[in-house]
Amino acid sequence: MALHVEMPSPNKAVSHRLQRMADVSERGDSDLRRRVSSLMALALRGLGDMYQPANLSFPHTMRGVRSADGPSLRHEGENLRYAAIVALGLGSLPAVGQARVLAGGSAAELARTVATRAAGHADPGVVALGAWAAAEVAGSFDDELFTDLAARVASGSPMPTVDTAWALTAAIAASHLGDTRGLGNVLAARLLGVLGPSGTFPHMLPAAAQSRVRQHVGCFADQVYPIQALSRWSVVSGDSEALAGANRCARMIVDRQGADGQWWWHYDVRDGSVVEGYPVYSVHQHAMGPMALHELAEAGGGDYSGAVGAGLRWLDTHPEVLDELVSERLNVVWRKVGRHEQRKIVRGVAAITTSAHPRFHLPLIDRIWPPGRIDYECRPYELGWLLYAWAANDVFPRLREASR
Repeated sequence: MALHVEMPSPNKAVSHRLQRMADVSERGDSDLRRRVSSLMALALRGLGDMYQPANLSFPHTMRGVRSADGPSLRHEGENLRYAAIVALGLGSLPAVGQARVLAGGSAAELARTVATRAAGHADPGVVALGAWAAAEVAGSFDDELFTDLAARVASGSPMPTVDTAWALTAAIAASHLGDTRGLGNVLAARLLGVLGPSGTFPHMLPAAAQSRVRQHVGCFADQVYPIQALSRWSVVSGDSEALAGANRCARMIVDRQGADGQWWWHYDVRDGSVVEGYPVYSVHQHAMGPMALHELAEAGGGDYSGAVGAGLRWLDTHPEVLDELVSERLNVVWRKVGRHEQRKIVRGVAAITTSAHPRFHLPLIDRIWPPGRIDYECRPYELGWLLYAWAANDVFPRLREASR
């Protein structure tokens, strides 16, 4: 039986964020409210299908496969990052919603489990997400994880931009539980230190840690997580430069948004131009883009609700493909729309040509390798961020209260 979710707290959060969008959007209608509510209900059903209670975990991927009974899903692998993100998403919902997904369990229990498993992990992103989820969802300060993050930062070793932003957000989330101010200062300075006039973040910090032909490339994730982290940092630290940096980056991605609402994938750090637009990831449209831009506005930055709405509508309009991206039957949102290409050839070629000049693109790319291929898989973090983007409406009141 389909699960219809009309939960007071999430819907209040949806109303809070969509009301601002309705006030500024050209259409200003209620279809976005209904669409988000429907997507949140799907996310709860989908995460319930993904959850593996025997080991309190979530898979890496749910892959769409053919079967005698029609399309079905296959669990593949396990991913601790994704479990942490699910804990964050579920933590923004009432206990009844958490229990439905977690076989009677809670998001706080999941967050504590993730934090325990993250201890000593080689992946700094896992450590950062584990510390963030433990602090925000379980109200727990994990000293071992923060000591690990501080040691990695002090070493000066290269770190992905995404992981750096997550570490800063973790430090902010735990700032009322332990002493993370020094770590936060260093991480915020590191992010702001690489943000040039274009408002674009590179993929690695420092950018030189990447190969020469990719030093100039930053992906969409490299933009949205710093927007989120710096928006929060501006509130707890009073650092106007952090909010200005988040605003500059948001303006860049909004200015480059596709005509049909697409959030493009790769950007040139030197001038913010699009290196390669595809694939377009569904999670960028319904979750990561909205999450970052909602938080920027709530921190006192620019309001890009029109762009959020345009991105969300792409899930249903998607002119690149005929098949639907949202499967109510399987409780998934298919991962992305990419090009008809082999081994990411267009992204590789685009990185090489634009390394010579920001706007040097080979002609006829769209004709030779047109977009139109759906990736039939869905990952837990996509649904976790969807819930977080639209229901985590109390983050900034809590941050402001804690910083007094």
